[in-house]
Amino acid sequence: MVDIDGIATHYEVIGDGPPLLMFSPGGFDATMDKWRSLGVYARVRLLDHLPAKYKCIVFDRRETGTSGGRVERVTWSHFGAQGRGLLDRLGIERAHLMGGCMGCCPVAAFAVESPERVLSMIHYWPVGGAKYRINGHLRFARHLAYVEENGLQAVVDLVLGHDKGFSQDPRGGPWGPVIRNEPGFARAYAAQNAEHYKLLVAGMVRGMLDRDTAPGAEPEDLLRLDIPTLIVPGQDAAHATSAARYLEECIPGAQYWDVPVDGQTEATAPNRILEFLDGV
Repeated sequence: MVDIDGIATHYEVIGDGPPLLMFSPGGFDATMDKWRSLGVYARVRLLDHLPAKYKCIVFDRRETGTSGGRVERVTWSHFGAQGRGLLDRLGIERAHLMGGCMGCCPVAAFAVESPERVLSMIHYWPVGGAKYRINGHLRFARHLAYVEENGLQAVVDLVLGHDKGFSQDPRGGPWGPVIRNEPGFARAYAAQNAEHYKLLVAGMVRGMLDRDTAPGAEPEDLLRLDIPTLIVPGQDAAHATSAARYLEECIPGAQYWDVPVDGQTEATAPNRILEFLDGV
């Protein structure tokens, strides 16, 4: 555990070699174990292969797992800053970046804000598409409705009564894991001004889920990048193929691995990623 801007961050370093900072998949439950347990990542088993040649740095994103958090209008830049701060604590100036799922958004934000620190980017199944935006807004709306009807202490009581994350029970909101892990945080959360809180959350969702394609950075900023990039497309309601194509369009020189989801296996995906990284 390290402190990054006042927020505890749980991390692990696996393997040795050039550093690869990995922003976890899993939506608003982006814990480091998702690289081994979630969907396509469990199938392709990247952490069984990449650490043979690269120093893989995985971590629980803020507000998930055993990392801490803070009630504020969180943006993709905040998530990117956590990763940048982790590199600082490890004494690493430049690193390859990899994002899975919603982890692609902070990778884009990190690259735009600190391109001099990025050796390359890998976007694996970037989130995006109209259905992703609609479902995301609905999830936040359910949380805000619960706060409106029951108050913030009821949110704390709800979260402490189960182990579900924001995706499984949106009523508990995106700070559920921190409420569960830190009694002091839970008390402060319940005691805050509910009207101010609702305004903060409304602004947060509007800023994060603001388009029907891949969020994370403005296209004008992506178009100015000069960073080797590999994009691996998904194809479902949360990972629209159009979002991956959008990143290909916006990031100059990006490599697009045009392989259907069924073709992304343990036999193919790690080799493609290593081929890309080795060529940077």
